[in-house]
Amino acid sequence: MSSSSWLAIAIALAAANLPFINERLFGFIPLKSAPGEPPNKSGWLRVLELIVLYFVVGVIAYLLESRIGNVFVQVKEFYMITVPLFVVLAFPGFVMRYLRKRKY
Repeated sequence: MSSSSWLAIAIALAAANLPFINERLFGFIPLKSAPGEPPNKSGWLRVLELIVLYFVVGVIAYLLESRIGNVFVQVKEFYMITVPLFVVLAFPGFVMRYLRKRKY
């Protein structure tokens, strides 16, 4: 595999975990919260962010592929594989956010 392929995989891994790592929208837009309370992103907002980041990673991967040469036509099977793969890449962030035991 070329370095562009590894770069696309690394970007996908980072983008898939971004919604679960921080409380900011897309990593840099602060969310409003009640005075004195820390911001808290809802689960639905994290899912929406994950969907948007899937398409952002898709555009980046398309640009990297077009830089190498001919771009392959993507049919429904491509999306039927890449959507679950992107969700699987988000698993470490999900575990850290929701399944890890925390000290209080």
